[in-house]
Amino acid sequence: MLAAAGENFQSFFLLLVRLYWGWQFMQTGWGKLTNLDRFTQFFTTLGLPAPGLLAALVGNLELVGGLLLVVGLFSRLIAVPMTITMTVAYLTANREALESIFSDPGKFYGADPYTFLFAVVLVLLFGPGWFSVDRLLEAGSGGTSYRTSVIVRATNRV
Repeated sequence: MLAAAGENFQSFFLLLVRLYWGWQFMQTGWGKLTNLDRFTQFFTTLGLPAPGLLAALVGNLELVGGLLLVVGLFSRLIAVPMTITMTVAYLTANREALESIFSDPGKFYGADPYTFLFAVVLVLLFGPGWFSVDRLLEAGSGGTSYRTSVIVRATNRV
């Protein structure tokens, strides 16, 4: 019974994660797109190839990906490139924080990409939860709904 309650709370938690971090991604993406020259220059200083193209790509990915997270549409699919983008952010702009993951974990999780990466990995691993367009599409297409799979898993544990 406790496991089933926890699984039901999981959907609410995933909704909060998607709403908050989806909105944060949208804001950062919009900020990058409205200051594209400055963001392109930043990518140039990092030595990234095709900095103008990458800057536009990342800005659009964060803006559109954030919107998709907010509504819970193609959640796991969009979480893949967003996870890659946040990993690249660690590898390029926050390498010192990444290298200190074991020696100084506070530096690692204090870096800007950490919470963004954590949020998209949660969605990638656990899906968008019950309160999402993905769930509505799944249920409408005759597939097993998210709620049904939760109940089946909880019943199998008893």
